[in-house]
Amino acid sequence: MIRKMRPTEVDVVGDIWLNGNLEAHDFIDKDYWINHLDEVKEQFKQADIYVYDSQGIQGFAGLTDNYIAGIFVKKEARNQGVGKQLLDYLKQRYDKLTLDVYAKNKSAFKFYQNNDFRISVESIDEDSNEKDYQMVWSKG
Repeated sequence: MIRKMRPTEVDVVGDIWLNGNLEAHDFIDKDYWINHLDEVKEQFKQADIYVYDSQGIQGFAGLTDNYIAGIFVKKEARNQGVGKQLLDYLKQRYDKLTLDVYAKNKSAFKFYQNNDFRISVESIDEDSNEKDYQMVWSKG
């Protein structure tokens, strides 16, 4: 079931965020992610966080307006359709979605391409000095 995150679940969602970033972005120093965890948890309170809850939270999608700040799935729940269900849930509720993805995060980039997102801008992320893509999806 997909639902809004409860305030009491911010630590669980934060752990999924941290572990997901450490696993998917091994090309970035792990301290970068660890040092941003508390800041990101605060940002969760300002964003719309949708969790996939099946015997506990297995993944989540975070949005600010129509910008997907991230879709993260627990390692043991990956490749089981959780991310796709979260993305489809968002596509039903928004006419346009944007996101940023690192070029080196090939699995995420391919996932978004396979779900009809297209590159709109290619740039270098200032914080990490890594190439990233802004991608966009629109209904219709």
